[in-house]
Amino acid sequence: MSLYDFDKTPDRRGSGSYKWDSTSDGVIPLWVADMDFPTAPAVIDALRRRVEHGVFGYTKVGADYYNACIDWFSSRHGWTFDAGWVVYTSGVVPAVSAIIKAMTVPGDKVILQTPAFNCFYSSIRNNGCELAANMLLRDADGHYSIDFDNLEMLATDPRAKVLVLCNPHNPSGRVWSRDELERVGRICLEHDVFVISDEIHCELTYGDTVYTPYGSLGDEFLRRAAICVSPSKAFNIAGLQIANIVAADSTVRARIDRAINDNEVCDVNPFGVVATIAAYNLGKEWLDALRQYIWNNYRCACQYIETHLPFCRITPLEGTYLLWLDVSACSVPVGDLCSMLEREFKVRLSPGTDYGPGGEGFVRINLACPRARLLEGLSRFADGLKNVLHHSDKNVM
Repeated sequence: MSLYDFDKTPDRRGSGSYKWDSTSDGVIPLWVADMDFPTAPAVIDALRRRVEHGVFGYTKVGADYYNACIDWFSSRHGWTFDAGWVVYTSGVVPAVSAIIKAMTVPGDKVILQTPAFNCFYSSIRNNGCELAANMLLRDADGHYSIDFDNLEMLATDPRAKVLVLCNPHNPSGRVWSRDELERVGRICLEHDVFVISDEIHCELTYGDTVYTPYGSLGDEFLRRAAICVSPSKAFNIAGLQIANIVAADSTVRARIDRAINDNEVCDVNPFGVVATIAAYNLGKEWLDALRQYIWNNYRCACQYIETHLPFCRITPLEGTYLLWLDVSACSVPVGDLCSMLEREFKVRLSPGTDYGPGGEGFVRINLACPRARLLEGLSRFADGLKNVLHHSDKNVM
């Protein structure tokens, strides 16, 4: 029995929540990757003490911050890095954008495993670079894998300078194995492609799935890589704007630091520093309870979908709190489908087309909410899909 009651979480409408306040009244928001749950009590306590301090000027990031980050990854994930390798910034998206700026010039190509987190596309475009899409492969069971042959072909292009890796992968929910990561790394080393690894969802894995930090693969991979991590997804503190870039090579790190300053994302929120220390030092028990709750939400969602929407194909979830669902049996384009679901059935999902090539025919569903809310959202979703199919000539029921 968990000490934490994730079921008793009120909605956040009217609180300034982007997820809730960007969604119309009466609509259940199962879209943006933002949890409904309050963060760990230890984090709240630490923030309360910081508020009572009463002075909120510029903050100096001290040794206690670096020690908390290093100890967490060393003890929990078997990866130890030096404090001097860390460049802090305001979030993983600004981090990825700054690293692309540091490691490319306009006109270069950036390889992306698609479908992929939507902000990656703007990070590539805003730096004047060109997308080189390596679409993931999907088998009959809905399991995703990397198209290594196409990846190698893309990497041979002399204009391909960077690969953006997402591990765990958003939106597919894959957690790449050590063998897969090493194979990606060797292709990139052979063709001098720099690896940016976004590992923001790394704490959210389930069952026997093991998250392997890209930085733990060894020195030969580390010297041509930058790893982006943050407690923001796992502890629901994205609004506190804190993330770390880990770059072992001093020349690479200097270029990234310059880009961070050029992009004016070199200062961090004092609350983010305090929250990170508390999360990593005192948040393990809460996080483990959260992971179990989300996993049970996933199992309930699967049971509901298999019972009520057997024509939808569930993607197996290894990491993140995002269910990637194949709704291609429905003839309506997913953008139109999601608009109709929000307007007429009062549930908001993310259309797969937001995530680029390979997202057609999919929706992404946020599982990080109280179970009753999730099941009500799925019920509305099912009613909407059945309504569409009822008016369709396509017989999939």
